Amino acid sequence: MGFQDTPEEWQVTATVTPFTGNKTSVRTDDVVMPDGSVHSRDYQVHPGSVAVLALDEEGRVLVLRQYRHPVRHKLWEIPAGLLDVPGENPLHAAQRELYEEAHVKAEDWRVLTDIYTTPGGCDEAVRVFLARDLSEAEGERFAVAEEEADMELARVPLEELVRGVLAGDLHNSCLVVGTLSLTAALAGDGVDALRPAEAPWPARPFES
Repeated sequence: MGFQDTPEEWQVTATVTPFTGNKTSVRTDDVVMPDGSVHSRDYQVHPGSVAVLALDEEGRVLVLRQYRHPVRHKLWEIPAGLLDVPGENPLHAAQRELYEEAHVKAEDWRVLTDIYTTPGGCDEAVRVFLARDLSEAEGERFAVAEEEADMELARVPLEELVRGVLAGDLHNSCLVVGTLSLTAALAGDGVDALRPAEAPWPARPFES
């Protein structure tokens, strides 16, 4: 098996959903522990997400700055969005998000990493893609609204983002994980050794 996470599911004796929102909900499960005791566990049920670390030919990463109300911050992030349709192909969702948020398309796509953002309290799974060979998308720009209405775009050298992460100046999980993962890939076997864009994703199975 090697050193890897493994699927496992403990017995649930009861479950309720005390809150249902537009995109996510909160669930309470009564879970049987290894000693036989039963304890309640509350967690957010999430459809899953995709994120895109878009790297241009000059080694710069496309980032955006957006207000996030729960943490009362404007955060620098990489393009990302929800898997709105159950079973949606994550590559198609990532291509859509890159177009909608940055009006950019990419010719080369690879899986950079897969993560559970907060597994102690949420079942959200995120697939972070690496996108290269960037160009301006065709057609009209996607209409933005709400938090995206004043969104800022920039292209920042990868090394500068790494410094910001390690200095504690950048906090978005997808940006942090994507930036450090790409840095590790470049220092290791290179991006050609990354998984293909259509690699299986057990956390959120999809059709090709």
